[in-house]
Amino acid sequence: MNKIAVIGGGASGLLAAISAAQEGADVCIYEHKDRIGKKILSTGNGRCNFTNLNQEPIHYHSENILFPWRIVKKFDIQHTVAFFLKLGIYSKNRNGYLYPQSDQASAILDVLRMEVKRLGIQVKTEAKCKEISPVKEGFLIRTEAGDFSAQKVILAAGSMAAPSSGSDGSGYRIAESLGHRLVPVLPSLVQLRCEEGFYKGIAGVRAEGLVSLCVGGECYAREQGEIQFTNYGISGIPVFQVSRYAAIGLHEGKQVIALLNFMPDFTEEQFLIFLRNRIETRPQKSAEEFLTGLFHKKLSDLWIKLSHINRTKIMQDCTEKEIERLAHLIQNFSTKVVQTNSFEQAQVCRGGIDTKEVNPDTLESLLIPGLYFAGEILDVDGICGGYNLQWAWSSGHTAGKEAAGA
Repeated sequence: MNKIAVIGGGASGLLAAISAAQEGADVCIYEHKDRIGKKILSTGNGRCNFTNLNQEPIHYHSENILFPWRIVKKFDIQHTVAFFLKLGIYSKNRNGYLYPQSDQASAILDVLRMEVKRLGIQVKTEAKCKEISPVKEGFLIRTEAGDFSAQKVILAAGSMAAPSSGSDGSGYRIAESLGHRLVPVLPSLVQLRCEEGFYKGIAGVRAEGLVSLCVGGECYAREQGEIQFTNYGISGIPVFQVSRYAAIGLHEGKQVIALLNFMPDFTEEQFLIFLRNRIETRPQKSAEEFLTGLFHKKLSDLWIKLSHINRTKIMQDCTEKEIERLAHLIQNFSTKVVQTNSFEQAQVCRGGIDTKEVNPDTLESLLIPGLYFAGEILDVDGICGGYNLQWAWSSGHTAGKEAAGA
C-alpha cells in the first residue's frame, strides 16, 4: 500500500489526505497545531464562503499565469459542490457565493474531520515538520513528535498569512532546503496604509467607490465596491482585491498610489453638471451643507477643506474653479500607499513555491520525485469570494489523487 505523508492539516492538506485515502493509500497528516483545520473556521466571517459559481482564469493569480486554471479545471466547481454534498454539506447560493446551508464554517471542518475518521487517516497533531529528506525508499520526515517515513510526501503547510491559525511559513523553508525557488512572499487581500494625516478624522466611514491602484504611474487594477476608512488608510473588499499589486510595487521600491472615485457612474463632465444643478436648486446652502445627503459628513467636510473652500461660504458665491476642484477631488481622490498591513492581517499571500518547478498536471515536484505540493504554499492566490478555498480543494484533490496513483 502506498504510504503518503501530508504535511499540514489545513484545507488543502485535508483534501489531499482524503483524496489519497479514497484511492487506497495509507495516509498520515502531520499538523503542527493542536488540531487540524483551524484556519477554515475563520473563513467567510465564520460562515465559510467555500467556493464561487463564477469561475474564470482571471480569478487566480500566479507568475506562471496559466498554471492555476489547469488545476482548477481538474477539480472544478461541480466536483467541489458534489464532493461536499456527499459529505453532508447542502450549499446556499448568495449571488454566486456558496456557503453551507447552516452558515457555519465549523460545518465544513466537521464533515472533513468525519471523512478523515471514516477513511482511517492517521492524524498527528503538535508534530511540526522540521525537515524532509529523500531516502532510498521514499522520504524521512523529521518532526517535533519524532521521525517518520513515507513513500510520498504532500507539502501543504500553508503560507504566512494569518500565522495565528498555523501558517508560519515553515513549509517555504522546507521547500527551499529541497532546492525549490520561492517567488517573493508578500501579504495579499489586506488593508493598505497611507501617508496622509487625515485618516484618523474619517476612520470608521464607509463609502461606495472605485479603487484604481497605480504603481510607478501605471494603473494595474481597478475594483468597485464599499471602501472602508481606517485610522491609518483604506480597507474593504475592493481594496483587498488590488492589495497584491500594492505589495508588489512596494517590494520593488516603486511609488504606489490609490485613486478613489466616489462617483464612478458619472463622467467628469456629467458630475460637474450634476454639482452645478445642485447649486442652482439650493443656491443659499453653505459649503458645509452642500454635500449633505450625498456623502458621509466626515468625507464631505474633508473634501471641502482639501478644496480650499471656506465651509461657511455660500455655494452660489463659489467660483467655477472651486467647483471644478471639488468635483475633481471627489472623483480623483489620490492617496499614497506606503505599506500594506502585515501577514497577521492578510487573508492570503502573493508568492510562494515557483510553479515553473512543479508539474502543472500532477503537482509533483520537477526536482524531487515523489514530492507533491498543494494549497497556499504554491505561488497561487485568488481574489476574494471563495476562490482561495477553491484553489485549496482543487490542488489538494489533485495532489492527493496523483500521489496515491503514481
